[in-house]
Amino acid sequence: MGKVIVVTSGKGGVGKTTSTAALGAALAQRNEKVVVVDFDVGLRNLDLVMGAERRVVYDLVNVIEGEAKLTQALIRDKRVDTLYLLPASQTRDKDKLTPEGVEQVIAALKKAFDWVICDSPAGIERGATLAMRHADVAIVVTNPEVSSVRDSDRIIGLLDSKTAMAERGEHMQKHLLLTRYDPARAERGDMLKVDDVLEILSIPLLGIIPESMDVLRASNIGAPVTLADNHSATAQAYFEAARRLSGESLPVTVPGEKRSLFGKIFGRKAA
Repeated sequence: MGKVIVVTSGKGGVGKTTSTAALGAALAQRNEKVVVVDFDVGLRNLDLVMGAERRVVYDLVNVIEGEAKLTQALIRDKRVDTLYLLPASQTRDKDKLTPEGVEQVIAALKKAFDWVICDSPAGIERGATLAMRHADVAIVVTNPEVSSVRDSDRIIGLLDSKTAMAERGEHMQKHLLLTRYDPARAERGDMLKVDDVLEILSIPLLGIIPESMDVLRASNIGAPVTLADNHSATAQAYFEAARRLSGESLPVTVPGEKRSLFGKIFGRKAA
């Protein structure tokens, strides 16, 4: 059975969709069978980042409503054979996502894939709660800004109370992915430092993604950054995050600093 990951945050624009695509592609390049699932009904951006927008015929809502089989809606990536996309609907209402329908789809995907990565809408609305509902692990994406971190703290509370694991009294693994980090700005006090974010959220650090134009360039050509330029600093940060997600113990180096956060972060108990 595959593992279900939800990529979530309280605030929009922090890099959830970018991170979903980048991590999915990184894991698929390790010969893991991966599907990325877009839960952002009405907006639908994951297909654009994956370069598959012209290939969408059926979507998640079509599958839930019985208008298409799951195999008809899945789109295989053109570059990596083990990477698939299940797009969201751009024309339907969020209420078309039903708890029963989502549970059935996720159960079927777990049987067919090693990793099921759910790209959650921002906030706490229906799509977001359904995206996290059946997750085994959560990746909380945040920028080093006070409002983003505060909203992420609220999401952590929801993960600990409104998921199926929480209802069963089980602990969900949660990881922090810090995006758009600029060490020069952090040093000037224009954004929070890594230690400040960790102190507030108190969950293990999965990776630090540096501020870079690489993400924009990759998005413009319709490719995850881990496929567009796998030698860039941004891509390497996502590759390392994927390795940690797979269970490898790797130190996290703060961009612009020589120190490693290995002992401090991975020795800390998850919240």
